Amino acid sequence: MKLSFLLWLTSMLPQPAADHVCLATTVYLEARSESKVGQMAVAEVAMRRRESGRWGPTVCDVVRSPGQFATTTMRSDYPIANPAAWKTAVEIAGRSLAMWSQPRNQRKFVVPNADHFVLADSVSPVWIKGPPLATIGAHNFYRIN
Repeated sequence: MKLSFLLWLTSMLPQPAADHVCLATTVYLEARSESKVGQMAVAEVAMRRRESGRWGPTVCDVVRSPGQFATTTMRSDYPIANPAAWKTAVEIAGRSLAMWSQPRNQRKFVVPNADHFVLADSVSPVWIKGPPLATIGAHNFYRIN
């Protein structure tokens, strides 16, 4: 399966199924080699951005914002070639969507307040203004907005 197929599929699916696939695709691309906690943290950042409305009203809008997530920075022919990792990403996305459907005071956050993340060993982007809120696996998580 290719990234382009998944992105096309999300354009054909009704909500909330499209958001589930968009979030699973993002978790897969950004964090498939991370622990489930690390994958939940990545999903949480996307969900927090959706809730803010700044990047769009749907998860698909958020993860398709130019340059924000791997769905827009990876080649469209990138293969989704690890079935076990894809299955985990789908499960994580479902858990995250279910959690965010709860009242705010009942949600269990992995990275409270984080709305950005970056690979810990990458070159620091200009938007980083201080220490990370958390480091989980290979990712640092930040509150920028």
